Amino acid sequence: MRVLLITRGHPFQREAFFAVFDSLSEPAAAEVKREPMEWFHVEQPAARALFEPDYAKDFDVFVFYDMPGIRFAAGGPVFEQPSARLQENLRSLTKSGKGLVFLHHAVAGWPAWPEYAELIGGRFLYMPGELRGTPRQDSGYRHSVTHNVRKLVEHPVTAGIPDSFSITDELYLFEVFDDSITPLLASDYAFERDNFYSAAKAVSEGKMFSNDGWSHVPGSNLIGWTRTQDASRIVYLQCGDDGVAYGNPHYRQLVANAIRFVAQPG
Repeated sequence: MRVLLITRGHPFQREAFFAVFDSLSEPAAAEVKREPMEWFHVEQPAARALFEPDYAKDFDVFVFYDMPGIRFAAGGPVFEQPSARLQENLRSLTKSGKGLVFLHHAVAGWPAWPEYAELIGGRFLYMPGELRGTPRQDSGYRHSVTHNVRKLVEHPVTAGIPDSFSITDELYLFEVFDDSITPLLASDYAFERDNFYSAAKAVSEGKMFSNDGWSHVPGSNLIGWTRTQDASRIVYLQCGDDGVAYGNPHYRQLVANAIRFVAQPG
């Protein structure tokens, strides 16, 4: 199994994160039956060339830990539109049945392209905007939250995961498209305005960890789901902000399960 890992657009602890994928590619014990995994890393924007069908055919799964289409500038972020060629190449991935896994901040990618949010099944909004024809407030974030994750269903992505486990990680108060996903994981944290900080205040006003004057309706507690698009299986996992989360064995198991699940056409 050949996995392409795509990063850039958001800072992360590189060595600790890559160690997750090194652990997934280690040889299995003799009694464990699983397909060997080989992973390759590429950063944006170079990754876009590998979405071309002639290059994409060499990979079984694309793992997105990137945040394309956003340029952070003084006064606020600038949102860029993907080229028509890139849009078509991304569509070709799902039409050809490539597996797609989106991790953590990847849910904020390509904010000027509504189809990308539909592909993932939700969106983190850095600025207030329209989503599915409805005005939405900017999303919220909260670092280093220790919370309990509950397994909602028995599924290949949740295989081997306990019914409930604890993790310390960043959480989002963001938009989830409940009508187009199959929920897998939920958090026991209260996804309410008072427990989060405004993304827009951080990126447009330089006010980190502030929710003064910010309002947001209560949000979904879903932090993991799957969906299909054309012939592709897709998984989104909201976990995975820093080395503490990367080192959680249940997080590593979820990432491994997600990759192996989406590797099979939907």
